[in-house]
Amino acid sequence: MERYLQQIEPALAAARDWIVTPAAWGQIVALALAVLLGWGAAALVRPVLLRLLSPAAGASGTLSLLRRQLRRLLPLLGPLFAAALAAFGEEALRALFGTAGIAAFGKRVFLFLAVRAFVRDVLREPFLRAYGRFVVLPIVAVYAVGLMPTVAAALSTMRMPLGNLSFDLLWAMKFALFGGLIFWAGRWSNERSTAYLAGQEELRPATRQLAIKTAEVAIFGLAFLVLMNVMGVNLTSLAVIGGAIGVGIGLGLQQIASNFISGIILLIEGQATVGDYVELDGGEAGTIVKMTLRSIILETFDGKWIVVPNEHFITTRVVNYSDQGSANRLEAAFSVSYDTDINRVPAIIEAAVAKHPKVLGHPEAPDCELRGFGDSGIDFAVEFWVSGLDDGPNKYVSDVLFLVWNALKEAGIEIPYPHRVVELRGPEGGVRL
Repeated sequence: MERYLQQIEPALAAARDWIVTPAAWGQIVALALAVLLGWGAAALVRPVLLRLLSPAAGASGTLSLLRRQLRRLLPLLGPLFAAALAAFGEEALRALFGTAGIAAFGKRVFLFLAVRAFVRDVLREPFLRAYGRFVVLPIVAVYAVGLMPTVAAALSTMRMPLGNLSFDLLWAMKFALFGGLIFWAGRWSNERSTAYLAGQEELRPATRQLAIKTAEVAIFGLAFLVLMNVMGVNLTSLAVIGGAIGVGIGLGLQQIASNFISGIILLIEGQATVGDYVELDGGEAGTIVKMTLRSIILETFDGKWIVVPNEHFITTRVVNYSDQGSANRLEAAFSVSYDTDINRVPAIIEAAVAKHPKVLGHPEAPDCELRGFGDSGIDFAVEFWVSGLDDGPNKYVSDVLFLVWNALKEAGIEIPYPHRVVELRGPEGGVRL
């Protein structure tokens, strides 16, 4: 123990000699003033800013949103004011004494506290909180203790092999830092552009979907190019990658390319769009709930999702039962007894069906037609138009059959049921039952 004390005794003596110098006391006083004045000024300014940045209850709009976002930055006032005062003191002390290491260290610590408050109190999105906690804060902590050049030099010497390629850990850290931030910004921009374009009701649904997909490709393509530029990757080398992708498409990705191009054609032509109920040639039927550049997702009445490649919508027959709420014609079949005066039936049934609140009078009013003479009764069918489909929520045919039943009962018209005659033949002759 005594040997170790002897080894560090020169350093301790130098520290004792330095601590009594005007430069040391000046830096300590500067840091103390930075803490007191910084947090004191923040305490005085915060109530005023809080009052200015608090919109009225229930207020909406861009300005109100901006004021709420700025109000969330108030926890940063104390450390930022202190960092600014420490930076001013550092410059002044360096001009007076030629050194200001303690003031510079204090400035970096205040900046670390500001970043920590930003991650803890300002960020709300889970990805950004995790990104700030596990990527940004460790980097700022290394910067605060003054080890950034040493750590950067050490990471640059550690290389990680990846097949025939290799990269150093410093490059990987830069990629994690800038890549996460750039692609989060891309995702945020994509969400905002999607919400804006989806609200443009004057555009056709297919045009909106095409604009949304185009904006998505453009945003993430731009994010990728920015990241490559930031990381120092020569963008001319992307031509080689593009050539390799072209060869891959030619050799094994024809189906994906076909679906991609088919998706663009569908969005441009607008033959089918989100909300349409379609039936494919293979029997798949459902409501389109999502359109991507590779496939279309149908939701059946029983809640199942069917993923259909876009190519099927181009190369096969597709029946579209709806066009954003257009009318559809349905029919309900029924029979009456042979004892009925069938000339009365059409007027009775048409009047009854027309009372249904969802049955339309345009393009045609309900129409009752004679279909044929069956074994047990005379067959009729009533055709009617509705806005929508006969699905789970809308039981149009069932409702109309109830109306038909009640109308025929009120008119005294019998709805027949099958009658059968059985003959039993024996030695003495036949008996009819």
